[in-house]
Amino acid sequence: MSDGQIVVSGLTKQYKNVRAVDDLSFTVEPGRVTGFLGPNGAGKTTTLRMVLNLVTPTAGAATIGGRRYADLHDPLRTVGAILEASAAHKGRTGRNHLRVICAAAGLPDSRADEVLELVGLAPAGSRKFKGYSLGMRQRLGIAAAMLGDPRVLILDEPANGLDPEGIRWMRDLLRRLAGEGRTVLVSSHLLSEMQLLADDVVIIAAGRLVRQGTVDDVMGSMSTQARVRVRSPQAEALGAELKRAGATVATDADGALLVTRVEAPAVGAAALRAGVELHELVTERPDLEHVFLELTQGKATIR
Repeated sequence: MSDGQIVVSGLTKQYKNVRAVDDLSFTVEPGRVTGFLGPNGAGKTTTLRMVLNLVTPTAGAATIGGRRYADLHDPLRTVGAILEASAAHKGRTGRNHLRVICAAAGLPDSRADEVLELVGLAPAGSRKFKGYSLGMRQRLGIAAAMLGDPRVLILDEPANGLDPEGIRWMRDLLRRLAGEGRTVLVSSHLLSEMQLLADDVVIIAAGRLVRQGTVDDVMGSMSTQARVRVRSPQAEALGAELKRAGATVATDADGALLVTRVEAPAVGAAALRAGVELHELVTERPDLEHVFLELTQGKATIR
């Protein structure tokens, strides 16, 4: 494998009367965290399963470093993946679960302890899997994915079951791994977290690509514009002055003015000219959630 780039090209999956993925193409670059986003039924998990050769495509192909996953010489050392909370024998300890995988992959038992330390499960390594919380099972799944010290990570909803501290830990870990030059592809419904975590996003709906790019570029390309929220006890006088300055002014349910076409300093200058008192002045910019909803509105499906 040369660089760990993931390339999805014309990927399609037809299940009887349902086309789960429809001529989907995108790339995931090394050294970056890429968020894989879409509403329910968009085809995210099916796509990831095809990338990992767990599902056979109807058409198209997916490669990792130029090769199909099935053709990789040493897949565990190349790609680490978690498609759901880790499954393990309920009577095994977390450490023994990882050692079984090590034995199958020809890795030393010591690697199990190393990845338990990496994911913060070292104190719970001797506990049986049946006593693990969902968050602990997620961490164990990531530990298993990291056993081969892979160049590429593919994670489907890895933050499920994690508390706020765990989500922050996950964010720091994935950004650090990407900083080491690894390719990190993460599917998630936590859009606010994806805005903090991801460098790039791939957004799909109804099995098709909707938008791909950096988080900033995708957010900046949308029709939803930044606006200034301003509150004043003399809102009518301020609104009139803002309109004379070329602003577009609306009023929300709480009586605040929502101002577009001018920046916050111009709003402050208008307030000074009008001689009005300000109680609030803040610029509101569209977040990833707003952009996602605008791009995928009406495209969620139930399957």
